[in-house]
Amino acid sequence: MRIGIDISQIVYQGTGVGEYTRELVENLLKVDRQNKYVFFFSSLRRKTQNSKLKTQNYNLKLKAFRIPPMFLDFFWNRWHIFPIEWFIGPIDVFLSSDWTQPPTIKAKKVTTIHDLSVFKFPLEHHPRIVGTQKRRLNWVKKECDLIICDSQATKKEAMEILGIEEKRLRVVYPG
Repeated sequence: MRIGIDISQIVYQGTGVGEYTRELVENLLKVDRQNKYVFFFSSLRRKTQNSKLKTQNYNLKLKAFRIPPMFLDFFWNRWHIFPIEWFIGPIDVFLSSDWTQPPTIKAKKVTTIHDLSVFKFPLEHHPRIVGTQKRRLNWVKKECDLIICDSQATKKEAMEILGIEEKRLRVVYPG
């Protein structure tokens, strides 16, 4: 199976989502020698340190692009155009990041919801973050085949706030 993962958040070291993404991909590559991985990375100014990822697994390709996150928000969260496969090639499953939700051609979609604080406490976030997260979660609700929640509380909120049916939600605790 070919699994695509958006690792763009990995460059934000010290942030919860950045650490979650880094730990997820590093540990997947340690335990899984059967599947092939294609990592999508995009940032205009930041660079990923991919040498560690490449040495852990020969079934890995990194596709890096210099596209500003704001553009991806427009292409994927607002207009929902340009399938991820146009960037990384054919895949069976795509795990999206915390920031964008690209369309796919055929791939099943998986994502993680860490919290729904943009709905519960919108005044505590920058308006751009609130807008981006709400647009992304709208596509998550409509299209994701599986949604990972990192706590029972987040799962409950996904059902109550977003109206996502329980059968599409799985709790997988970080770490």
